[in-house]
Amino acid sequence: QVHLVESGGGLVQAGGSLRLSCMSSGPSLDDFIVGWFRQAPGKEREFVAAVGQAGTVREYAESVRGRFTVYRNNVVETAYLQMDGLKPEDTAVYYCAADRGVMLTQDKARYDYWGQGTQVTVPS
Repeated sequence: QVHLVESGGGLVQAGGSLRLSCMSSGPSLDDFIVGWFRQAPGKEREFVAAVGQAGTVREYAESVRGRFTVYRNNVVETAYLQMDGLKPEDTAVYYCAADRGVMLTQDKARYDYWGQGTQVTVPS
């Protein structure tokens, strides 16, 4: 059983940066595609970014492209979401998720395991 834990959320002013981390206990995270999703109050959970097992293939939602960077360090079995140029509309609970597949996907139903989420707040 893969147990994912996110960290790094917090409150940051508009234009600021945060880095979220996602670690796994149990099976190695290296075997999984890692996706990042977010959910704002009253809204559906939406795709943010994903990175393949080797870290060389990445995908982004249009709303974060150019501001967020997803990457991973397989030596320490951790995936990251670097968020720069944060905006109030980025305020949400951010989740990491793991997928055993081989193709990156934005479909949250394809992800097998989920973390508990970490809050990111950007005041307007």
